Amino acid sequence: MPHESASSGHDHVVTNPQAATVVAIHGNGGGGFRWERLPDPLSQGVRLNGPSLPGFAGRPLPPGPVNMDTFTDAVIADLEALDGKRVLLGHGIGGAIVLDTAAKRPDLVDGIILHAPVAANLETRLFPKVMQSMAIRKAAKATISSFPVRKIASRFIMAKVPQEYVERFFREYRRAEAFEAMFDLLTADWFDGLPQIETPAVLLWGELDRIVQVVQAEAVEKKFTTVSRHIEDHWGHYPMIEQPAEYAEVVSYLARELAGL
Repeated sequence: MPHESASSGHDHVVTNPQAATVVAIHGNGGGGFRWERLPDPLSQGVRLNGPSLPGFAGRPLPPGPVNMDTFTDAVIADLEALDGKRVLLGHGIGGAIVLDTAAKRPDLVDGIILHAPVAANLETRLFPKVMQSMAIRKAAKATISSFPVRKIASRFIMAKVPQEYVERFFREYRRAEAFEAMFDLLTADWFDGLPQIETPAVLLWGELDRIVQVVQAEAVEKKFTTVSRHIEDHWGHYPMIEQPAEYAEVVSYLARELAGL
């Protein structure tokens, strides 16, 4: 499964034109490693491409200022390397990057799945407000990747997930160069400036998600002309890690629906 992708020199990937590839964009922290527990293909022939964005999973940030193009350009390069139907999936801040990518290059996207996106109401949500200080951002990154947090996560947050996976997942935050920059890029002004997106979309959410709650969905829906919701009542924030087989089935079904397959 191609979790890592270089920032240049992409090989052109020829796929079945009647099949769909889900290009899955991770949230803050661990990079494409977020998708490693999923099967590939996901289900019903739907393939998975889970690249790590620049500044995550050991990928360096390019020289110069960091802006949204730093990340959307990498996603666009992955999309351009694919034939067949392309469905963008974004989780957490990955949802924001998917929104920005789809707004810039709608010609490359046949469907959008936003899974608990961090995008709307950024001016009122507590966590973004707390993270305004660079010192606090660095301290938060170190805390998230610390040994005690990894142990707590193994026992309470991802209790059914292999411990080595959980420890690596949170440890990856420590080397995520782009972690701090995201709090400057994802702002209310950025979200308000997004145009209306005509690509068909689904908002995917876990009813038990306490990190990004489903009440955020209504504001995100207003950015689309064609959008629906899919809520799983027993999912938390990380079903791709906690229930990978079930997650793959749901994402495959949604991808095929969006791609008209």
